[in-house]
Amino acid sequence: MAGTLVLVATPLGNMGDLSPRAVEALAAADCVACEDTRRTGRLLELAGIRARRLAAVHEHNEASMVGAILARLEVGETVALVSDAGMPGISDPGQRLVRAVADAGYQVTVVPGPSAGVSALAISGMATDRWVFEGFLPRKGQDRSARLVQLGAEVRTVVAYESPHRLAATLADLVQACGAERRVVVVRELTKLHEEVWRGTVADALAAVEAREGGPRGEYVLVLEGAPPPPPPGEGAIEAALTGELTGGADAKAAVARVARALGVPKREVYDVAVRLRRHPG
Repeated sequence: MAGTLVLVATPLGNMGDLSPRAVEALAAADCVACEDTRRTGRLLELAGIRARRLAAVHEHNEASMVGAILARLEVGETVALVSDAGMPGISDPGQRLVRAVADAGYQVTVVPGPSAGVSALAISGMATDRWVFEGFLPRKGQDRSARLVQLGAEVRTVVAYESPHRLAATLADLVQACGAERRVVVVRELTKLHEEVWRGTVADALAAVEAREGGPRGEYVLVLEGAPPPPPPGEGAIEAALTGELTGGADAKAAVARVARALGVPKREVYDVAVRLRRHPG
């Protein structure tokens, strides 16, 4: 009789993106947990799903609603979890509930579908073999400053969300953290009537946003080019690291292995430096 929590992805703005399987899952659920009961009620109506029991689970009450959802699962009910748009739990409420349900031993399944971050990455043309999702950056203070420093050095493609009233400030901060010439794709209102994709440098993106009449509007995804990889360490850096290891008491073989691993260079290259050090110490 154990119940199941089903994560159901919902459209970002185009109802045509609601999959047949998502409709089936929502229609079959005993309860639909959602951020906004009015918005989800409208979604169900448009999908032709008869009224279901809706439970509000949003950022302000997610922790307190865990017990109520677990109680439903305990009697064998199926609970569908949705957010206002996209995949629940991804920069939306849901992660804490999923963790609690899984920890309690109940099954968690997913009906995949729309995701703003993945969709923006796919159309960006940026590298997709390695990328990192940042969600919304911290709004201010040391947390924001530290995160921007990390982004400046991040070699993977970065996907981040931003609200319209903070977009210009974030782009200005990225100019400082990443340099004016770092490439960025700014995606607005994905799948909606006024969808836009802008491509260029961070500095040009900032200028375009500041020049936009009426200011930025809608929901934004930023896809930021990764930083260029740092240059490989030179012989001087390898020699200094080796000297430090040997001075600390490591034998030559262990010192070579540790330095190669720490600096990300071939052991043979480190070994050659070690040989030169033995022949010409100091």
